[in-house]
Amino acid sequence: MPALFSSFRLRNVTFKNRIAISPMSQYRARDGRANDWHLVHLGRFVMGGAALVYAEATAVTRDGRRTPGDLGLWDDSQIEPLRRISDFITREGAVPGIQLSHAGRKASERRPWHGETPLDEEDAHKRKEDAWPAIAPSALPYADGWPTPREMTENDIESVITAFGAAAGRARLAGFKMIEVYAAHGFLVHQFLSPITNQRCDEWGGSAENRMRFAVEVAREIRRNWPEDLPLAFRLSATDWLESGLTVEDTVEIAKALRSAGVDLIDCSSGGIGGKERPQRMSIAQGFQVPFAAQIRAKADIPTMAVGFLWDSKICDAVIERGDADMIALGRELLDDPNWPLHCVTQLEGDADHARWPIEAGWWLMKRDRLLSKLGLRSG
Repeated sequence: MPALFSSFRLRNVTFKNRIAISPMSQYRARDGRANDWHLVHLGRFVMGGAALVYAEATAVTRDGRRTPGDLGLWDDSQIEPLRRISDFITREGAVPGIQLSHAGRKASERRPWHGETPLDEEDAHKRKEDAWPAIAPSALPYADGWPTPREMTENDIESVITAFGAAAGRARLAGFKMIEVYAAHGFLVHQFLSPITNQRCDEWGGSAENRMRFAVEVAREIRRNWPEDLPLAFRLSATDWLESGLTVEDTVEIAKALRSAGVDLIDCSSGGIGGKERPQRMSIAQGFQVPFAAQIRAKADIPTMAVGFLWDSKICDAVIERGDADMIALGRELLDDPNWPLHCVTQLEGDADHARWPIEAGWWLMKRDRLLSKLGLRSG
């Protein structure tokens, strides 16, 4: 069996293979509530053979949303719509996961197709979507033209930490079996971690230990509200790709601290802290972030997930085979081909009768292939 299709276990949760669906924001929620769009969007990945399906970045407070269309878990009324989705994922043999987030200084933003710029009067007039104030570790705007966020007080910090724990409790009631904290790509937890965005001089900033304190306290608070037998992951930007930012060596130490706080896996991404432009030092190629997953896995002694610009089944299989990472996460590739995991089976080990497919689809595809072969209408 290809390594990519071997099972994997974290705490009391077993994944049938090593393929995860990255959280991909759809910006279709209303008042943070999921709907039929989210059910179909996530359900098709389950039918396509993925082992772990993450719901998108889900705000732990109303003001922690990135856009007005973000999912949320700050209110009990948001539990049941998500429960419908997690139940379907579970029934079909995959693990339902959810990514908890707070946008920090990136809050109050337009959807990508509306410009990915701060909400303004035009949004309030055209779409009834009013802007709201953002908070951050330090009063530094995300980019030129963005409003300056309010520097968080001690009470703000404690309130957000508590909100992460409360959202974890709601995630449990909503039927999810894995939580990932969004601590990458310039969102609030990453803002505390990076010296670029955290210029505080109190116990929440300054030294590396102080800067990682917020992330550690979030992990501990989630663990107080999340069953011991269910796994907790953090998505980290392994490097900021900037001279004064985080390095992978820094992230190894962060991963060690998170492991001690009850975190089971590090999802290894990078970048996103220094505004909208890609840093010049950031060179993108297939699997360019895999070395981060390998280094953190080896040096922090914690399972990792490799993510970003991965699409070739043989390369993904080799990542697992070499022990560079324990799982592979894909996003946009699965938007293009939700059946990517099932096609990988054929590419890596063969599946002429579509036996790995859901029987409702595999039966039809087997009949089609046999008929086409018999009639000589299509080969290969």
